[in-house]
Amino acid sequence: MNETIRDILTKVGGLPVPVTDLADDSDLYTSGLSSFASVQVMLAIEEKFDVEFPDNLLNRKSFASIAAIEGTIRQILKAQEAA
Repeated sequence: MNETIRDILTKVGGLPVPVTDLADDSDLYTSGLSSFASVQVMLAIEEKFDVEFPDNLLNRKSFASIAAIEGTIRQILKAQEAA
C-alpha cells in the first residue's frame, strides 16, 4: 500500500521534491503538497483502492503524510468490511 501511495504522489502530487526522499511521516504540505494536489491524490486513491473518502476524513490531517494517508485508507477499508 505504501508504494502505491508513493506512486500516486509521484504522478499527481506535484511535489517539488522526489517522493523517494520523503519519510513516511514527512509533512506533505511543508514538502509542497497543495490543496488542489491533495484533491487529485484523493481521487487517484479512491480509484486505485476502490474506496470513497467519507466527509469526516476529507481534511488536511488525512493527507498530512504518507503514513497518514495509509492510515486513512486502512480506516476506510476497515469500515467497508464492517458494513
